[in-house]
Amino acid sequence: MDKDVTLHLAQEAEADALLSRSPLAALVGMLLDQQVPMEWAFAGPYTIARRMGADDLDAHDIAAYDPEAFAALLATKPAVHRYPGSMAGRVQKLCQYLVEHYDGDAAGIWRDAGSGKELLGRLTELPGFGKQKAQIFLALLGKQLGVRPTGWREAAGSYGEAKVYRSAADITGPETLHKVRAYKQEQKAAAKRAASA
Repeated sequence: MDKDVTLHLAQEAEADALLSRSPLAALVGMLLDQQVPMEWAFAGPYTIARRMGADDLDAHDIAAYDPEAFAALLATKPAVHRYPGSMAGRVQKLCQYLVEHYDGDAAGIWRDAGSGKELLGRLTELPGFGKQKAQIFLALLGKQLGVRPTGWREAAGSYGEAKVYRSAADITGPETLHKVRAYKQEQKAAAKRAASA
């Protein structure tokens, strides 16, 4: 990951600083990004780290954490997610997978990926990452974090396109956040129109 880049996904300085320097935090934020506002999801890793008394997330620590205690940690108000119990389980599964396959090193997923297709394959194997989430994260890596294996844009599908505002990969500040939100609202409205036609 490019160390000189600051992400603006949580729209909160300390949370964004953690996302920018920590591959695991960025991955966990992406995992949490469903059924809650994007900023809430991407602020989650910072909240989890703080509640664990750490300045970063550690896959080994999270994987080994007592599941009930970890769920309680995410449920403490303000909750990390609308569904803190099920998301706690997903975060632990993700970290357990990283410990088993990458020795807990999230960046190991993309460090030696030979192509965008290979990287997409690795991302879709992660617990909690379907194809769409994997493509968005791949686009985020390529567009903002300097991780660009050959063919990464193609592998990321429509999320990899330049000068679009479709997902977290395209958010660089409040203005682009509004553009992405407007795009998502239009997609929902179009889907409703199609369903009622």
